[in-house]
Amino acid sequence: MPTIIDIQNLTKRYNGLTALDDLSLSVDEGAVVGFIGPNGAGKTTTMRVLTTLLQPTSGSAWVAGHEVTREPQAVRRAIGYMPDFFGVYEDMKVWEYLDFFAACYDTPAAARPGMIDDLLALVDLGHKKETFVEELSRGMKQRLCLARTLTHDPQVLILDEPASGLDPRARIEMRELLRELKHMGKTIFFSSHILSEVADICTSIAILEAGQLVAYGDMEEMKRKLRAHRLVQVRVLGSLAPLQEFLLRRPDVHSIAAAPEADLPRDAVRFDFSGDDDALSALLAALISQGIPVLSFSEETGDLEDVFLQATRGIVR
Repeated sequence: MPTIIDIQNLTKRYNGLTALDDLSLSVDEGAVVGFIGPNGAGKTTTMRVLTTLLQPTSGSAWVAGHEVTREPQAVRRAIGYMPDFFGVYEDMKVWEYLDFFAACYDTPAAARPGMIDDLLALVDLGHKKETFVEELSRGMKQRLCLARTLTHDPQVLILDEPASGLDPRARIEMRELLRELKHMGKTIFFSSHILSEVADICTSIAILEAGQLVAYGDMEEMKRKLRAHRLVQVRVLGSLAPLQEFLLRRPDVHSIAAAPEADLPRDAVRFDFSGDDDALSALLAALISQGIPVLSFSEETGDLEDVFLQATRGIVR
């Protein structure tokens, strides 16, 4: 897939503070990238540079083939930006709000009504078309603002905390909307503090800390890179003793645990395994050849929170 966002050695300093420190990152067309990191890591600064709202101190960034400092108008045509704090015109009706922004992008007046209806259907606000914006709930305003970013059919969506402040139901609605935009082929680059939802939507994640990229890749790839040992659980019929004796003789097996010391079923053992996929498959084959009655053999997978905690060091600037 061609690269649609390309950040090279991007640095941004505010007086004595370095908000971005030599950041390099590439995003393929059609990808959905979750941009996560502690508060003050530089996520919003990165997005403001990509959206031409902030000049970098050094380095370069391209969006859809356009350099952000030299071709800002072309970049703005290619992106839809939803900031973490957005403004809405309270005294406008919902359709008027979208019509106003479509006009700002020179959408012909004759084409706007149909486009507005399509966008409202996409964000499930068709029934609020004649409602004043001030009467909408926060979740509805969020979805309306996302519709606003789509009025000119941008290639790239840059969304800063799109689910911020939403209740659980509204977060689910936002997640489903982002998933639909993904299926439509949009490239989505968004920040979030709701780690489980990032993992659920994204094709890959980028973790930023103190202005530096500390990890980037898809979930499984990052788990493999960040975890020295793999966590494996085995359940057997009958006594655990033969299984434990076998595992103790293996140099690639470490930290064997069982109930009641560990939070495990009575027929299960958990251990760290330092081998690769071939070695893990060979271990299962060896267990079976030894006549150990294996009920289940599975690798326990961590979640995005585990990856985040391992990748970051809790730096506060």
